[in-house]
Amino acid sequence: MTRVPRLLVAYVQRFLLLWLAYRSFAYTLVANQAVTPLIGLAVWSAALPAANLSTYYVALLFTRLVTVSYENHTFSSRIYNGELADDLLRPHAVVLAPLGENLAIRVWHLAIGLPALVAVWLVAPVRLTPPDVLLALPALVGAAALQFLFTFTLALSAFWTERAHGVVGIGGTLVFLLGGEAAPVPLLPEAIRPIGEALPFRAMHGFPAEVASGLLAPGEVLVGYGWQALWLVIFGLAAALVWRGGVRRYTAVGG
Repeated sequence: MTRVPRLLVAYVQRFLLLWLAYRSFAYTLVANQAVTPLIGLAVWSAALPAANLSTYYVALLFTRLVTVSYENHTFSSRIYNGELADDLLRPHAVVLAPLGENLAIRVWHLAIGLPALVAVWLVAPVRLTPPDVLLALPALVGAAALQFLFTFTLALSAFWTERAHGVVGIGGTLVFLLGGEAAPVPLLPEAIRPIGEALPFRAMHGFPAEVASGLLAPGEVLVGYGWQALWLVIFGLAAALVWRGGVRRYTAVGG
């Protein structure tokens, strides 16, 4: 067990250096991640100036930068190219490599996107308080883990179809529509708000931003953490089951 953290750190270091060569492409990825929160900031700040949604969308931008997951590009491609056969021969869990690359990409996103965050902070009426920020940190960690499990599970569809990018794209659309990006979940109509709060998509993006911006009462924060923990367990089990089924199929057809 002590080898796992060391191996993960080694993979993170390796992919940090690898992505140094792709840093110009990383700028494009960061810009793509920033577009939605910045548009939401402009639209909702004009529509509801008294709601302090500037803080929410700045927090959402930060959340997006540190929870990005591109396993449909990084891991699904290894399945399509037959490189997974080499991964299966390594004396450790295969997931360590894609997880290490995921963490390295997030570090690059945060480093590149930090100037944009600072610039928005300077021009927008952002009001963050230390208690809210501290309360949001576990939610941010949970969102990062859940986003990886969600994307990784969908990316494993590459074992059965050549359209893994489309499968992950559908998942990304659901996160956009129901995860607090198109509209903050607390602003949804009362009839559908409980549904939005219970779905996993809010736990991946909107929930940490809601906590950090002080949009939730203490009881609502606890309920949000409960939903996030539940979905972490569900997607953790789903990833394990889909992985087992996919590897059996991959081995059966000869890799």
